[in-house]
Amino acid sequence: MRLSVLSAVQIAVTLGLVAWMITGFTPLPGRWLRWKMFCRATFTIITLTGTTKDGRTEPVNVYNHLSPGSFILGPPQLQAILDHLTASGRYNRIDGHGRLLSARGEQPIEVRDSHVVL
Repeated sequence: MRLSVLSAVQIAVTLGLVAWMITGFTPLPGRWLRWKMFCRATFTIITLTGTTKDGRTEPVNVYNHLSPGSFILGPPQLQAILDHLTASGRYNRIDGHGRLLSARGEQPIEVRDSHVVL
């Protein structure tokens, strides 16, 4: 009898842990038992093209201008990097398109004439 009770308790605990882990990755951010690491983070996946003073275009990698190990890039940080690149005279304008991933889901993002447009 003890063996069957112990097995029932182990199964119940295992199922409870599995259910808790599954609900930790559901799309309801900031609630109790949710994994809060990603509910406030914003990721940008974007392809940018910079136009130089002489009219040439070249790809721009914004991650080259972040500190090593940084990968979370939201619209304000992206705009700051674009402002730096255009103010430094490296590019006259920067354009591009991509996706913005956040707690609100996935949405398109564009850069037009060095300005972030959601």
